[in-house]
Amino acid sequence: MDTTKLQELLEQVKSGGLSVEAALERLKALPYEDLGFARLDSHRSLRQGFPEVVFCQGKTTEQITTIVEKSLKHHSDLLLTRASPEVYLAVKQIAPEAMFSPLARTIVVNRSQRQPTDGKVLIVTAGTADIPVAEEAAGTAEALGSSTDRLYDVGVAGIHRLLDQQEKLRRARVLVVVAGMDGALPSVVGGLVDKPVIAVPTSVGYGASFGGLAALLTMLNSCAAGVCVVNIDNGFGAGILAHRINLLGEK
Repeated sequence: MDTTKLQELLEQVKSGGLSVEAALERLKALPYEDLGFARLDSHRSLRQGFPEVVFCQGKTTEQITTIVEKSLKHHSDLLLTRASPEVYLAVKQIAPEAMFSPLARTIVVNRSQRQPTDGKVLIVTAGTADIPVAEEAAGTAEALGSSTDRLYDVGVAGIHRLLDQQEKLRRARVLVVVAGMDGALPSVVGGLVDKPVIAVPTSVGYGASFGGLAALLTMLNSCAAGVCVVNIDNGFGAGILAHRINLLGEK
């Protein structure tokens, strides 16, 4: 943080030359904190409502714990994705209340005790093998404050399993539909509901699925209205988007 600029803003507020609201707007654009190996955006929560999320894959445990320690000086909440059990043990030394989901590979620190939304994000999977990506989406949405519900293993190979749950589909404010293989489920769900559907292709499938590319292309070519698509295995991106859509309904 640029302390000189911060001091200037405080002086302007104290003198009455700048309102608190205007000062907060300017704070959103203040510089990041340079850690040498990372530039920590400590004002992201002012701009977007939640602190910068730590993507653990490719980072050393020491780098991650440094980021966590610095972040928690500014914020009450924190989310880490693609985390390992080893990273969790290190983070827990800094934040004993940190919670780890091995399936989703997420670590959540929730010191502010955010109240869950009235509207629900429904996470749907085609198969059991898609659940890890679905749990990343669910964990992300929950960390940000959304209420979630789950509907797993209702793929098109046994479409009656999905059709039995239409009331649950309709009650959701926004749906995240996760599928590998042929990736057909989001189109089917999109044809059944009048709510936004976020499609997540997964890398689950045999050789010709090309690591999720087949599912991605199917979803991009969906004929159902109101379906948007995130990248392969990007449960985090789907969870963020679902939460932001959900918040619009709260307002």
